[in-house]
Amino acid sequence: MFFLDWFFPRHCLGCGQEGHYFCPVCQEEIQPLVVQICPVCQKPALYGQTHPYCRSRDSLDGLISCFLYEGMIKKAIGKLKYHFLTDLAEELVELTVLFCPLSRFENQILVPVPLHPRRERWRGFNQSELLGRKLANHFGWPVKTDILSRQRYTQPQMSLKGKERKISIIKAFKVNPHLPDSTFNLPLIVFDDVWTTGSTLKEAGKVLKMAGFKNIWGLTICR
Repeated sequence: MFFLDWFFPRHCLGCGQEGHYFCPVCQEEIQPLVVQICPVCQKPALYGQTHPYCRSRDSLDGLISCFLYEGMIKKAIGKLKYHFLTDLAEELVELTVLFCPLSRFENQILVPVPLHPRRERWRGFNQSELLGRKLANHFGWPVKTDILSRQRYTQPQMSLKGKERKISIIKAFKVNPHLPDSTFNLPLIVFDDVWTTGSTLKEAGKVLKMAGFKNIWGLTICR
């Protein structure tokens, strides 16, 4: 890493100062999300838990997002996904751990939202898995990439509007049919980088619930 930093120095995404992607001064401008929302109606919800009147058999049980999708955080996500600055992930996760109320989750299994193999080959990595593994490592959560897979190639969600996103992602995921029965009792956190309309996480949660999983929360870096 020192070798890379020498030839490709890090510059703050806020002020451009060399040394960090988030310098100490600019970090002070980053504000965590105080109000969490219900993943179904997307209205404020205590601790991000799905409202009792919003619950259904297939809904997520709750959602935690750490930052608004704006400013330096938005820029960081874009640099990671579209400019392939994978070393940025470490600092982004450090900020998430610092600001996000995740210590109350114990014995969770983190499931990164999978990319279609074609998209992952093009990008060279799955940003959700990259970030998710670093985050899970901090909290001691196991990471499972063999539970959920992407069976259908879809257009990038960022290029679609609300209704198009919902339609595009339908039946995009499938659950591994060879999982042992004990797996379905595990509490899952389905992780993605950004919650926009929520179509991706809600569809992933729906597929998992329909397969027999009972306890599923969503987690994103930002929304």
